[in-house]
Amino acid sequence: MKKTKIFAAFLAALLLAFVLVLAGCSQTPGVTSITLTSSDDKQTVYTIYYSDGSSQTLTVQNGQDITVDELYSKYKELYGEDLTYDEFLQKYLVLSTDNSAVIGKALQSSVKLYTEFVETVSDMFGRPSGTNTARYTGSGVLYRMDEDYTYIITNYHVIFSNKVNTSANGGTKTARKIVCFLYGSENPSDPTSYKDSEGYTTYDYGDYAIDCEYVGGSITKDIAIVKAKTDDVLAINPDAKTASFAEEYHVGETAIAIGNPENEGISVTQGIVSVDSEEITLQIDSTARAYRSLRIDTAIYGGSSGGGLFNVKGELIGITNAGDSTDENINYAIPLQIAKGTADNILYFYLDGNEQTTGAYNVTLGVTVTSQNSRYIYDASAGYGKITEEIVVTEVSSRSIASELGLQQNDRLTGIIINGVTKELNRSYDIADAILTLRPGDSLCFEIERGDEEMTSSSYSLVWGDFSTLS
Repeated sequence: MKKTKIFAAFLAALLLAFVLVLAGCSQTPGVTSITLTSSDDKQTVYTIYYSDGSSQTLTVQNGQDITVDELYSKYKELYGEDLTYDEFLQKYLVLSTDNSAVIGKALQSSVKLYTEFVETVSDMFGRPSGTNTARYTGSGVLYRMDEDYTYIITNYHVIFSNKVNTSANGGTKTARKIVCFLYGSENPSDPTSYKDSEGYTTYDYGDYAIDCEYVGGSITKDIAIVKAKTDDVLAINPDAKTASFAEEYHVGETAIAIGNPENEGISVTQGIVSVDSEEITLQIDSTARAYRSLRIDTAIYGGSSGGGLFNVKGELIGITNAGDSTDENINYAIPLQIAKGTADNILYFYLDGNEQTTGAYNVTLGVTVTSQNSRYIYDASAGYGKITEEIVVTEVSSRSIASELGLQQNDRLTGIIINGVTKELNRSYDIADAILTLRPGDSLCFEIERGDEEMTSSSYSLVWGDFSTLS
């Protein structure tokens, strides 16, 4: 089980503070708390507060992550004090709630988007009366920066319109024009408009606009990738940075949304993760679909779609995409496993050298599962809990990958092994998340419980014919 991680720099700061305060020496003030003051890619600054009211600033270099458990063990080793784990956390690991440094860093990867479509225009009676340009706004996150191109993750519904006149829109329902703006370099006023040679309204977005191109997307995952020339991005802001995804997220942790609400410019709101996974219904192309989402009470509005949802480390835990129109405290984001898995999938097949592969691709295993004994388990040492369930096979299709793996009805799936790396299966959707990471040539097998016996299934090597387009 993974434990809560903090920087190794924090370990250095904490242990140094302990060295300065010898256990059992009543004349020396004790440490009351250590507050994270600021942090960047190279160093972290902490302020150590003592029981006599004094404080000390400590700057240390960032390094490898370590766990709170390791700090607790080291403390007991050094001082032998009879302090419980909870008492240790309360006494020494009180962190600041000021997230300004984290937000400042995240803003370097945040963009707002404009998309243009040619849509059919209706008259006052609802009858088609021609076509013209429709313009929408959204948000995005710098996701990967290569020498030639920078790739931006956003929602599929930001670059898609079901109302377009496809022949006039270049034969596609995706945006015919996409531009983005970096934070701090947004257009100061609404773009000016004029008619192009075809008679359609077009817009002049100004000197800070960066032209983008659609790369690929998935309507069923509501994730899309667009790209801009890296030189164009860095010409606007040489300090632009890509965001990184977190390893996991948990109910109760801070959720910071950065987006372009109501096209009023990139702004920040903060809340918490209130539900780690639930299904909501969205209609992107007039087809109702279920989307697995994480729920937040962080405020988001129209135009926030595609923006980043960050934790207190500035790591992405999701991409915001929907809200409850009747309750502003119920909003949603695409969970990091789906957002990252789909984005990585799209880019892999876009950059694989095969011009015929575009968008995302999926593998059908041919197994049906059900969930049993779902329950919430709180881990006091980690400081968070999670829901776990048993994943039980109910059906295996003949001549399928699952049948080649040797899966059987009533098997309990506990792990999936991809290229020798094991991922625990705690929820049934973990399987679908893992499938997004599969590529041709990968090998996979399952860890299973069959009756009272634990075993590993047969292995299967994926070939290109196992993959199909993920709509």
